[in-house]
Amino acid sequence: MFGKKAIFVAMLLLPLLLVTSNATAQEKTTQEEKTQSMVILACTLAMAIAGIGSAIGLSLGGISASAVTAEKPEVFSRVLILEMLPMTQTIYAFITSILLLLGAGLLGGKAGMNLASPATGISSIFIGLLVGLTGLSAINQGLIASASITATGRNPEVAARGIIFAVMPETVAIFGFLVALLVLILGLKIFG
Repeated sequence: MFGKKAIFVAMLLLPLLLVTSNATAQEKTTQEEKTQSMVILACTLAMAIAGIGSAIGLSLGGISASAVTAEKPEVFSRVLILEMLPMTQTIYAFITSILLLLGAGLLGGKAGMNLASPATGISSIFIGLLVGLTGLSAINQGLIASASITATGRNPEVAARGIIFAVMPETVAIFGFLVALLVLILGLKIFG
């Protein structure tokens, strides 16, 4: 278990160390390039962390959904909705990543954010962490979805209530995403 945690931490820190190095073997990077590298790191963190949370949540719901639909195939559409709910946290990370890349001029066009400021890159990393870490709520959402899927298998009429219960942990990710949007638009001024 400790080995897996150490590998995970190393995977997170290695890109940060590479990004913050002052020079390559032949030339120094500009501050703009460093900031763009930090934006890429922010996108990586947001997608990786939220993606891990969604993958775990989806698997928790998927296990129950497979078992329930094996015995009651008629509830497939109801349990599919419940099983898919933990995916939305990764959608928030994806949208945040696109906005960060647009703001840094990495998807074409002119950069809207101030790439000459080191604070912009650091702020981007924190935005990525914010969306990624709040995206871990997908794990708990998957647990609730799993229980709701099991309940739906017993009584298909409770599916809507199960969806309501399963959506509750997502509010954490929604708040994280909204704060990230505010910082991107008002703080980093990604649209110039």
